[in-house]
Amino acid sequence: MSPATGTESRRAARPRADALRNRERIVTAAREMFVESGPEAPFDEVARRAGVGNATLYRNFPDRTSLVREVVVSVLRRIAERAEEAGAEEADPFAALSRFTHAAADERVAALCPLLSGDFDKDHPDLVAQRDRLEGAVKALVDRAHEAGRLRADVATGDLMMMLSQLTRPLPGVACLDIDRFTHRHLQLFLDGLKAPARSELPGSAVTLEELRYSP
Repeated sequence: MSPATGTESRRAARPRADALRNRERIVTAAREMFVESGPEAPFDEVARRAGVGNATLYRNFPDRTSLVREVVVSVLRRIAERAEEAGAEEADPFAALSRFTHAAADERVAALCPLLSGDFDKDHPDLVAQRDRLEGAVKALVDRAHEAGRLRADVATGDLMMMLSQLTRPLPGVACLDIDRFTHRHLQLFLDGLKAPARSELPGSAVTLEELRYSP
């Protein structure tokens, strides 16, 4: 194979910039639609919102399962990035934890819950990699806050993730956008309750990350 032929082959194998942009637009649109309407949102509407044709959507994601998986992976990746950024840029451990919590709410972390139901492959390598990355990044924030004496000792990483999911999930019959103005207010009340020293004793035991994972 000549050098020129090898270069042409590499270029052919590399996705075009416009193809990558289309894929990103589809994932973003699907994420918005899943937040608003659940994982059964019509494919036609996803394509319309993304500004692409149905053929482009199906070329990237031949079925609903592949699109849902990519949305979940994308959300996990973005939330993990927010956790890593907070840990790297905030000197105060509790400020880092608070920053991550509010940033995760903006990423609509609660939208993951209905997507993970049914016959969704929870052990897909891409999903496991981003889940492990997220759990590791959040655990590092929690451990750092514990070590600094800024986070009450009876709270674990799983408690934070569970409450974050609950506080960012729309109530039945309430439009998503209508509760946005309350989300950060209620999250701040929750965060204030996490600060050490604790003012009360929590019943039960701390939630572990393993308990939060869906069984295969």
